[in-house]
Amino acid sequence: MTWTENIATFESRLPWWGGDLQTIRNQVMRRGADLSAWVLQRLAFVLPDGSGDQMLGVLQVPDGLARRPLAMLLHGLTGCEESYYVRVTARMLLDAGYPVLRLNQRGAGPSRKTCQGSTHAGRSEDVAAVLEQLPEQLPKDLLRNGMVAVGFSLGGNILLKYLGESGLAAAVRGAVSVSAPIDLAAAARRFHAPRNWLYHRWILARIKIEATRPAAALTAQERATIRAAPTVRAFDDNFLGPRHGFAGADEYYARCSAAPGLGNISVPTLLIHARNDPWIPADAYDHTDVSGNSMLSLQLPDGGGHLGFHDRFGKPTWHDRCTLSFLDSLSA
Repeated sequence: MTWTENIATFESRLPWWGGDLQTIRNQVMRRGADLSAWVLQRLAFVLPDGSGDQMLGVLQVPDGLARRPLAMLLHGLTGCEESYYVRVTARMLLDAGYPVLRLNQRGAGPSRKTCQGSTHAGRSEDVAAVLEQLPEQLPKDLLRNGMVAVGFSLGGNILLKYLGESGLAAAVRGAVSVSAPIDLAAAARRFHAPRNWLYHRWILARIKIEATRPAAALTAQERATIRAAPTVRAFDDNFLGPRHGFAGADEYYARCSAAPGLGNISVPTLLIHARNDPWIPADAYDHTDVSGNSMLSLQLPDGGGHLGFHDRFGKPTWHDRCTLSFLDSLSA
């Protein structure tokens, strides 16, 4: 029996019909998962690029035992360890016996105070650095079943990029991406469409706040450039791209998109995306030759929105049930 035989076809449920309502549901229904039953251990990962930046994560282990692989969760743009979707997935995995590491990417959430720099869509080297350091920081028995990873939205693109670059050397047994913008240029065009002006205004304000928090090492000119950016693309073109060595937004999008490297992924990987995602078009997934790489599995339902997938079965969400079934199949 394959893992997909345990999962029903996605069907939206009242009142979360359509991609927009599926997407905003996590913002209007903010009752986060209760994780207080598991002891928290704070971990710090020094990034080896000479910046002095440290990415922070929080580890929780069911009953102090590791019966399943350690699951690392990577949040999306302007997210952190406390993001609603991260906590909900963490709760599901902990209940199922998986140790969980909720990682704060460079400059995000608690990592902002320990990082002068910030993450971007292509920072796969940060993921590689964390995975390399984990065996030194954890008891050996905690990794006796290996590791898996789940990436959400921009975190999904970073994770997939890491897997494509690493090939057989990837430090995880398997991975899942949810609503990942694997073609950044296409995602930027969709995000800047007139119908998405409210989303765009909201996320632009959030990325400006995150980028300019006090710990960020920025010149006065860079802060002025960030404040003046009228769009996310202008932010990427005038600040984020040049700041990280790209000529501008176009080069940043081209070099950091995960799609070109998917054929090189050499560990079992599940890609989940909704055709009605209002932020990220499905074209890049349609053009992905999953059949050409036996390591890739694709779930591309018509509905679900962005990080939504709230269906008639309630909790866990459809994408979380897919995630758990897929990861369980790796152990089996």
